[in-house]
Amino acid sequence: MSAKIKKGDRVVILTGKDKGRQGAVLKVLPKDGRVLVEGLNMVQRHTKASQTDPQGGIKRKEASLHLSNVAIVDSNGKATRIGFRVDGDKKVRIAKTTGEVIHG
Repeated sequence: MSAKIKKGDRVVILTGKDKGRQGAVLKVLPKDGRVLVEGLNMVQRHTKASQTDPQGGIKRKEASLHLSNVAIVDSNGKATRIGFRVDGDKKVRIAKTTGEVIHG
């Protein structure tokens, strides 16, 4: 089955502290049903000094979001649901709001 959200897609956050903000998908975790969005849902991690990171300290990084809390942004800049259509011999993703094919 094709994935509705893929790496590189532009998404909008639907709930939580970053509601309404947009970003690009860095990574999709299909087993967990989660995604990492660039620059959003940032958390602080306290890291101990190690050989690879001799300084240690408090590091900021993206935490994953559940797939249900993000939606793809269509060409109009609004959140949309995803559908599928067969064009010739290829299965493509389409935006439900505009009907346009989503490339990515």
